[in-house]
Amino acid sequence: MSDPGGTAPRTGNEAADRLYAPTVLPAVPQQHTPAYVATDLSNCDAEPIHIPGAIQPHGVLIAVDRTGRVVSVSANTDELLGTEVERALGADLDDLVGSEVAALVRAGATSPGETDLFPARLPRTLAGSLAGRLTDVRTHHSGDRLVVEIEAVEEHAVSGLSLRSARRAIGRLAATTDVIDLADQLSTEIRDLLGFDRAMVYRFDAEWNGEVIADAKHPDLNPFLGLHYPASDIPAQARRLYTVNWIRLIADIGYRPVPLEPVLDPATNAPLDLSFSTLRSVSPVHLEYLANMGVTASLSVSIVAEGKLWGLVACHHYSGPHRPSQDARAAAELLGQVASQMFVDREQAEIRGAGLTLRRRQAAIIGSAREAIGDPLEGMIAHPDLAAFLGATAVAVRNGDQVLSVGTVPPLQDLDRIADLLERPGDYATSTDHLAVLDPTFASLSDIAAGALRIGSASDRYMLWLRPEQVQQVDWGGDPTNKLLAEQEPPGVRLSPRKSFEKWRQVVHGRSEPWTAAQLEAAEAFGIDLQGVVLSRSREQVAVAESLKESVELDREPEVSGFDIAALYLPSSQYQLAGDWWDVVDTRDGRAAFIVGDVAGHGFAAASTMVQMRTSLRAYLLEGHDPMTCLEKLDAFVARMMPGQLATAAMVVVDQAAGTYTGATAGHPPILVDTGSGPGPVTVAHRPVLGVGIAGIHDGLRTEPIPDGASFLLYTDGLVERRGVVLDDSLRDLRHPDLAVGSDDLPTWLGRVRDRARTSTDDDVTMLAFRVAPTSTP
Repeated sequence: MSDPGGTAPRTGNEAADRLYAPTVLPAVPQQHTPAYVATDLSNCDAEPIHIPGAIQPHGVLIAVDRTGRVVSVSANTDELLGTEVERALGADLDDLVGSEVAALVRAGATSPGETDLFPARLPRTLAGSLAGRLTDVRTHHSGDRLVVEIEAVEEHAVSGLSLRSARRAIGRLAATTDVIDLADQLSTEIRDLLGFDRAMVYRFDAEWNGEVIADAKHPDLNPFLGLHYPASDIPAQARRLYTVNWIRLIADIGYRPVPLEPVLDPATNAPLDLSFSTLRSVSPVHLEYLANMGVTASLSVSIVAEGKLWGLVACHHYSGPHRPSQDARAAAELLGQVASQMFVDREQAEIRGAGLTLRRRQAAIIGSAREAIGDPLEGMIAHPDLAAFLGATAVAVRNGDQVLSVGTVPPLQDLDRIADLLERPGDYATSTDHLAVLDPTFASLSDIAAGALRIGSASDRYMLWLRPEQVQQVDWGGDPTNKLLAEQEPPGVRLSPRKSFEKWRQVVHGRSEPWTAAQLEAAEAFGIDLQGVVLSRSREQVAVAESLKESVELDREPEVSGFDIAALYLPSSQYQLAGDWWDVVDTRDGRAAFIVGDVAGHGFAAASTMVQMRTSLRAYLLEGHDPMTCLEKLDAFVARMMPGQLATAAMVVVDQAAGTYTGATAGHPPILVDTGSGPGPVTVAHRPVLGVGIAGIHDGLRTEPIPDGASFLLYTDGLVERRGVVLDDSLRDLRHPDLAVGSDDLPTWLGRVRDRARTSTDDDVTMLAFRVAPTSTP
């Protein structure tokens, strides 16, 4: 196992190698019983590096329980503190470090996940080599144990100097303008602060391969700027530790590991977790890896952006052991934490800058679609910059049976396959720069489609930008296939870390130029704008208006076998078109769905949204989804395709054969049911309004029996919202016993409810009533 504590090769300069590399690098002995099996390259991805059962020897580790009793120590307590392991175990912390230092430890005892660091002089009465020495004491929690780590401090060190230097360095970091400029400055600041021969900024790609993007070094060292390193150099468990523990030091790669006694905690029968330890011993495989490169000491500072490991500052020394003070390390950790947010800011600024350029080009293309006399999609496809807009060579558009393209594109079945491979629920814009990985048959199409970017929300409605293969040359710090080749060795042969770190050039085929985050954002904005153009055409607006009228102005009662149904629509006095709608869907599987919805706003925009919502909801129902799943899908559709639009809906799905119903609402007024004594609330699941893009927030879906003689009532808020009247009062009035159905048919009942409840014509009203029809007796 390796990590960028050792990612630079040897210098490549003979004079520098003599100056910075030791003549003989000692082998790393196994002095302790590890808490895991021996590791080689065949299993290093699973190596439990957080529980090595040992520490590095430049400090001492003590673990105490909640009472302050010592339960585990490093085996060098006798040498450093003058207390034999046997006497240390079970003793009080005061007995090992003195009462004053123990009191400081207890006063600063951290909460889980936090650390504390302070200087302290150990008592002169101790018998070990740290007696009377100024030390750095660091504490953190590991499970129920408080871990105390103590390192000697050079007496001439000036306390606080490194922190003051870090504060000045932060100002210089803040003055940088882009990611590379920031990386250059960060590597320089950390090298100056810590005194290593080299400090590199190492950035991960999506596959966890690393690239050196900044290299501050001694003048005699060869540069490694631009070199790449394979993901296998830093296994997943090492990346996890880098994410939770910002700094890691190996002061001397030739150290002899100091075992913990006992290796297994008596209370848990498990090794002590050293994830947050600064003294944690390192994998022997990694130490061998470093030795192969001529590195004698290393330190890594994490760069964590938005909770994810973005990269590392990897520091190397070639001229023997090197242990910067805890003060300097804390300052370097601070720089890493501050720079992490700066990297996020610089990347976002670069995306915004690229996005502005893309938006200007996008506006011209959308303008062609908007100004087209006929089909706006044909106007768009005719624009000469449509492909170049996103750095593509071809574009394909499918809108149902309509297929348009520009440039050389694969056959339709291949386009559909690409669109299908790239479709991901919840993501409107998706991409790949290596189609052959998703489907090996696309390797033969790499000259026209090695990469693709897709927008769209349906399998037969999408838009693809295509890029051909771009042959790339990648310079690696050693052959990245070395480990894969080693894994082919016969069983029983020990697999060692690679020994060659010479620059190795790889020619990459079958990939396109990668799509940038700015291009993905621009594609998504383009799709939304194009949808707006298509929906805003006057001819289509008229069609939407006519569709809405046919939907909400009831010409006749719908006929669904086994149900009595009545609907009533009352238009607003101010608007011809509004967002109210209702629907009854016979799913043909024994269920019937009754729906009422309300789109915020009025006019053609609300009408267009309403029509799309009704169509989408019907599709979800016919796919067999339950009411809440239908509303969740509709919420995601509205949020993605019609940003800014909000709507409410209420739905009851009845299984007539089972005699049950299931109901759900999304920000909508309560559904009511009358069994003879007046309308009352129906047991349904509730979620927020549609269009906010929130899933999974509801109070549980339940199936209930249909009460005998029940008549259900769904309605929009125009029925109960009155000026100067509290909504709760209006809802309470709607449940008055006088509004019981009684002997009325449903249309009459709706009329009585309307007459009692509606006192304003400021908003339109939709009402839908239904009940299971009584079975006639022969």
